[in-house]
Parts: sequence; structure tokens; C-alpha cells
Amino acid sequence: MPARLSAWPVLLALAVVLAAAQSVLPQALHRPPEWLVLPFAHWINSIFVFVQEDLGLMSLTRAFSDLVEFCLDVTANLLYGKSRWPHLGPIPWTVIAVAAGAVGYALSGWRLAVFSAGTFVWIAVMGQWKWAMETLSVIVVAAPFSVALGLTMGILAWRSATVERVLNPILNVAQSLPHFAYMIPVVVFIGIGPKAGAIVTIIFSVPPMIRMTLLGLRKVSPEIIESGQMSGATRLQLMTRVRLPSARTEILIGVNQVIMQCLAMVVLASFIGMPGLGQKLLQLLQALKIGLSAEIGITIVLLAILLDRLSRAWALRQPEHNEAGASWLERHRLLLVWAVPTALAFALAAWDPYFVEVKRNQALSIAGPIDAAMDVFVRAAIPVTDWLRWFLITWVLIPMRDAFLWLPYVTVLLFLAAVGWAIGGLRSALVSLAFIIPIALSGWWDRAMITIYMVTVSVVLAIMIGVPLGLWGARRAARAERLLLVCDSFQTFPSFIYLIPVIMLFGVNDVAVIAAVVVFATVPIVRYTVEGLRNVPAEIVEAASMSGASRWQRLIHAELPLALPTMVVGANQSIMFSLFMVIIAAFIGTQDLGQEMQRALSSTDVGKGLVLGFAVAFIGLMADHLLVRWSAERKQRLGI
Repeated sequence: MPARLSAWPVLLALAVVLAAAQSVLPQALHRPPEWLVLPFAHWINSIFVFVQEDLGLMSLTRAFSDLVEFCLDVTANLLYGKSRWPHLGPIPWTVIAVAAGAVGYALSGWRLAVFSAGTFVWIAVMGQWKWAMETLSVIVVAAPFSVALGLTMGILAWRSATVERVLNPILNVAQSLPHFAYMIPVVVFIGIGPKAGAIVTIIFSVPPMIRMTLLGLRKVSPEIIESGQMSGATRLQLMTRVRLPSARTEILIGVNQVIMQCLAMVVLASFIGMPGLGQKLLQLLQALKIGLSAEIGITIVLLAILLDRLSRAWALRQPEHNEAGASWLERHRLLLVWAVPTALAFALAAWDPYFVEVKRNQALSIAGPIDAAMDVFVRAAIPVTDWLRWFLITWVLIPMRDAFLWLPYVTVLLFLAAVGWAIGGLRSALVSLAFIIPIALSGWWDRAMITIYMVTVSVVLAIMIGVPLGLWGARRAARAERLLLVCDSFQTFPSFIYLIPVIMLFGVNDVAVIAAVVVFATVPIVRYTVEGLRNVPAEIVEAASMSGASRWQRLIHAELPLALPTMVVGANQSIMFSLFMVIIAAFIGTQDLGQEMQRALSSTDVGKGLVLGFAVAFIGLMADHLLVRWSAERKQRLGI
């Protein structure tokens, strides 16, 4: 402890001195000199060329991509009638709507059944059926591949501590990499189109499945395993009939996360030629057709909520068994719930082609009313949005950006080392430097500082909005439940959706980017503020009240200090959300790492794209290490 107290103030003071004296510092201390910049991109490209040509990995990737393409052809034929084997499609939209309703009913009853069927009815009557089926055809293929790979690797990690030690840092980096970083190597090996979109979706969505499989297997009670062994089960039987069924809930939550990750990536894979809702939304946003963009956005949101609720209901639903002697009707009730409406749906499809697919000229549209309403709203809001845009750009964003760019890089290094030392001693200081120094040596320092500035501004604004909202919500149990439900819904939305309202209000500029990031980043702040305050022990609140503390004093001196470690976890998630959203928001114009990553994607420059992706990941991992370490130490001191 004495070493920690004596070292970090010295580092902080040195950082302040160097910042104050930046005008007289040599250029080599302002920005890394050219001779210090390492050619990471060239090294990565050389490795890829070696792997591609000398190791013959291209033939392996082609074999896997051919298998994926075959599966995509099957789902494409069934869902939207692409001329491929098995030449059975397209399945009428009425039949798919009925099937979705039957699944919803089987998992959670009539309310989910109505929502499930209603979602597909909306998609059909709005004339978006083919685009939605192009998107779902990829999810239907990618999700099982991701689940199988994640389950296998999770079991291997559970069986072998060495495998787990190797996988952990890889998973940490993988879950911190922005979406675009996954796309570039896939484009190099696979090309562009649905096949590439499916493969990048598979790769992106595997990590959460590995983690949840590992968590589930570790939570299996030793007594259950002992019972299986006493029954004479072999190792394989123990795994398939004891361990995996006992870890069912965690594994199915992993499946839920895989499905949501798949939808998020499939929407963004439009950047590499993936057709479907994402590609259409991208085209409409580029053309600033807000009403039509909102229509597509509503469909993506409905699909996200539907897939989330179905997979969560599956995870939480316990297996049911019929009573002995039950009749055939009782045993096959769900089959009848599906079969009878399906027969009616096929009859409707045979009677009128409208019930097979709704053509664009037959479709409904709410784009006109949305455009008209938004036009009225935007005109009414122009005085406020114009002033807010001017104020933020002139007095907040430009000064903040210039301040971040003004700082010498040695000042930033010393400051982060001081923060790390103050939080976790020498180890955390070295970890912080290990994450930030490669960014300095990559040659992308200024772009990284712009990214950090945008994330910093966004997270500060998110905290200013989210903490009061969380405090308001936590005061009453019913209000807290409603607020958490809203947070759950917002977290299911693919990040692309948040661009639509901000473009409507602010146009294409840094304020729109910040606004989108703030909305996205506020959700975890609200959630963890509510959770933190709700988990404060009731006896502590009661003791504070009995000592005569007012509601405000109780909040400031008892509840917030105990809730703060949990709230910091929310701030940590907010930083990760902000990093992802800033990179995606480069689509509407920024000068940060995201813009360069999109350029690398356009030129299929693997080395540059991965260097930029690792830079983003390292920023997130550094913040994660510092905040998690602080939160853990704080909880330890509080005894919670």
C-alpha cells in the first residue's frame, strides 16, 4: 500500500508538468516519431499471405464456405424461393406466420404467440418479406453453426485448464473488437456476398456461447455428477445426459446471446454485400429517405424483440411431461395447435397469391405519414436542434477534441499509468501501459485520441442522463420493473437503428454521432443504477432512517456508496457500447478509427483493419481492467 500511495502522485505530477510544458517539448515527445512507429499492418498482411498461400488455408476456408453456401441455398429456397435445391420454396408467408405463432404459444402462451405471428404479418403486408427472409435465412444457418462451435469449444475449455487459459485472452479481445474488424479478413478469404456475411456472423457470435457453456458446466452440482456415476454412466453419458442437461439454462441463455449477435452482425454485414434488411436500410439512410428507413427500422426492431423473447422463453421454460395414461389429444395438443392453422394457411395460399407473398405494389406503407410527421416535428424542433448543434460543436466538441489532440502522448501514457497505479498498484499501471503503448506505436495516435474523446463525451453525457433516470426509477418497485423492461428492449435493438432518429434531428455531423452513442450508452447506466440501488441491503436503509437521516441524506451517505460498485460496472459496459457505436457511426461521418476501418474494409486491407480493430479493443480492455479492478476493491472494502 505505501508503494501505491507514493508512486502514483509522482506519475500524475510528471504528466501535469509535461502537459504544461508541451510548447517547449521536443517533437518526439508530442507524437511518436516515425522511427518509433512499428509496421504492424505489414506484419499482419505478411502473416495472412503466408497462411493463405504457403499453409494452404484457402482450400480449408473454401471447403467450409462451400458447406455454408449449400446451407444458405437451402434456406434461401425455402424462405424466399431462390432457385436452389430442394426446390420446394417459397413457403407462403401465412404458413411461416402460423409456425411462429405456434412456437410462441408452445414456449410462453398466447401473448407471445400473437406477437410472433403479428411480427411476420407486419413484415408481409409492408412488402418487406423478401428482405426479411434474406436476413433470416442467414441467421437460421449461422446460429446453429455458432452454437455447435461454441458448445464444443466451451466443453474443451471446461475439460482442459490449458485450453481455458489460451481461450480467455482471445475471447476478451474478440468480444472487444468492433464489428468491422471481423469483416476484413473474411472478405480476403471468402469474398463478398451472403456467404461472407454468414461466415463473419458465425465468427462474431461464437464467443458468448463458449463463455455460457463454460459457466453452465462449472455450476453443475457435484451431487448430480456423483448420482450419475453411481448409476454406471460412462464419461460420454455423464456429459450428454447429466452435465449438459443440468447446465441447460446457462447454455440456452448462450443460445439467446448467439441469436442476438447474429442479428446485429447480419444487419451490419450489408457493408460486405449481405442482402436483406440491413442492405436496404443502408441504402435508404444514404439517400436520407427517413420514412422508408423507419419502416425497415421497425421491422428490424420487431425481429430483434421477437428473437430475444422466443430464445429467452426457451431458456426459462422447463421440460414438461405428460401424465401416465394421457390421451392422444392431450399428448399432441401442440401439434394440433400448429397443424390446423397451417392447413388453413396453405389453403389461403392456394386460393390467392397474396397469401404467398405480398408484392410491393400491394403493400401498405407508413413512410408518407412518418415523413410528414417528422417534417412537422423537425421544423418545430429546428430552433432547439440548431442551437444545440451550435452549442455542442462550438463549446463542447471542438474544444474537447482539440484538448485531447493537444496533449503530448507521453502525458497520456504517464496519466494512465498513474490512474492504473492508484487503482491497482504496479500491476494495473503496467497493464494500462501494455494496452496504450501499442496504439502509440501503431501510427494511429491522433485517430485513437479522437475516438477516446468521442467516447468520453458520450459516456459523460450518458451518465448525466442515466444516473438521474435510474435514481428516479429505483424509488418504486413497479417503476423500476417498467424501466428495466425498456432497457431490455433497447438492448435488443441492433446498433444501426439508433442512427435513424439522430439523422432526422441533427443531419450528418459529429453531434448526430454523439447523440446516437449517448442513446446507446445510456441503457447500461440506467440498468445498473437501478440494480445497484435495489440491491442495497434493506437493514442499512432502515438503520439510516432510524438515525434520523432524510431521504436525500440516506441516498448520498448510504445508498449511493453501496450501489457505486455496481454502477461502475454499468459505466464499464457503457464505454464498451460507446466504442462499438462510435465505430459504426463512422458511417455518418467522423474522423476517428471507425472511418479508417471503413476505408480498410473498402480496400480489403487486412493488416490496417486489424491494427485499427485491436486499437479499439485495447482502449476497451484497458477501461474494463481499471473499472473492474476498482469495483472489486471497493466491494471488498465495503464487505459486499
